[in-house]
Amino acid sequence: MTDHSTPKWLYPRPDLPPVLSPEEADVTVNLWLLPKFSMLTLYCLLEPLRVANRFGRSLFAWRLFSNDGGPVTASNGVTVDIDAALGRAPIFDNLFIVASYEAEATVASSQWAVLRQVAAHGGLLAALETGAFILARAGLLDGFEVALHWESAPAFVEEFPDLTLSDARYRFDRQRLTGGGGAASLDLMMAFIEREHGANLVAALSRQLVHSRLDPRIEVNAGREVGSEYHPRSVRRAEAIMEANLAQPLMIPDICRRVGQSQRQLNRLFQRYRGETAKGRYLSLRLDRARQILADSRTSVTQAALAVGFAQPAHFSRVYRERFGESPRTTAQRGRGLS
Repeated sequence: MTDHSTPKWLYPRPDLPPVLSPEEADVTVNLWLLPKFSMLTLYCLLEPLRVANRFGRSLFAWRLFSNDGGPVTASNGVTVDIDAALGRAPIFDNLFIVASYEAEATVASSQWAVLRQVAAHGGLLAALETGAFILARAGLLDGFEVALHWESAPAFVEEFPDLTLSDARYRFDRQRLTGGGGAASLDLMMAFIEREHGANLVAALSRQLVHSRLDPRIEVNAGREVGSEYHPRSVRRAEAIMEANLAQPLMIPDICRRVGQSQRQLNRLFQRYRGETAKGRYLSLRLDRARQILADSRTSVTQAALAVGFAQPAHFSRVYRERFGESPRTTAQRGRGLS
């Protein structure tokens, strides 16, 4: 007599080939790799699919696409072989955009057409890290909530102010799946597998991968440095005020009053824990934000300068060059693949 209380996905099947062809699998996951993509993100997307195939019938296959069908080199210098050029094989059910640095630099009109084709057929469009910029540019995130890497959030908000940005590690919103990439991609793919085959399989996968799933509503650590929680409270509060007022910078004495410290004492603490004065730290935060905006979006140099409180572009360019060793225009051109 069968024990129906036994979980359906209890033991892996060692005899089942973990890598299947699209003809053998129930679901084929299509991944479009952009140059300089994150290898960690790709591994976190593929490994749950491979392991899932050990728990029962033939579940998942995957295909890797590039712009031209040639190999793609990740940001760590490792080159990955590709199955086909995007657009060469029909895709209707799902497409995952795996991007990181300079995401839009190599995208052509034929690739935009594929995205719209998937959307028109009601397929799932997923975007990891800066892949959200590509979907947003195509107008395919209108009305959807978007999650992406915290470092890219300022540029995304600057360029797409009408879209709703989530603080979650990933966001599954109807036929759109977006996430910050990296290790969070493992949970994102678990959510995809759960939608396809249920929670029991995902529970078995988690045990097999020795992984504890995190609630996607847990906010991304917005750039906080390791150990920063041990910095003095006044330094942390001052930085929070600075980050909330990048477009319209406050005077340092005003910040001192808000945190209840004299300017001399606050400068002493910043010098000790940050290696620069409070004023210098404020300038660094503004310039770092400008660099993120220029590198990740099509925002002009003047717009980026205004976004971080510089009314004079010439002054902005001078201090930007002093900090990064290049002009803001050079940063912007490299982000668009024009350098």
